[in-house]
Amino acid sequence: MGDRIDALSELEGWRAEGFAARVHYRGVDDNYAIEYYEPSDCVLYWKVKGDGETAVPVSRDTVPDPLRTRIREDLSEAGVDPDAEAHEL
Repeated sequence: MGDRIDALSELEGWRAEGFAARVHYRGVDDNYAIEYYEPSDCVLYWKVKGDGETAVPVSRDTVPDPLRTRIREDLSEAGVDPDAEAHEL
C-alpha cells in the first residue's frame, strides 16, 4: 500500500485494498463503486446493481458530473493529482 492509498483511506467512506482505494456512492437511482489504483494512477467507475453484489464497469462519461467532481475533490484532498480521475486505463 502506498502513501496515496493511505491518504485516501483516511477520507470518509474510502477504504484501502492493497494497491487500490475504494468508495461507494448511492445516487437517486444508481449506486457506484469508485476505485483509485495507485500503480496506474487512474480511477475506475463501476455501476452496482440493486443486489449490491454485482457491478459492471462504466465509462466515466456516463457518470454524473457531481460524482466525478466529488471524486476529484477527494483525490486532491488526499494529495493525488485530481487529473488522475480522467486518466485512461
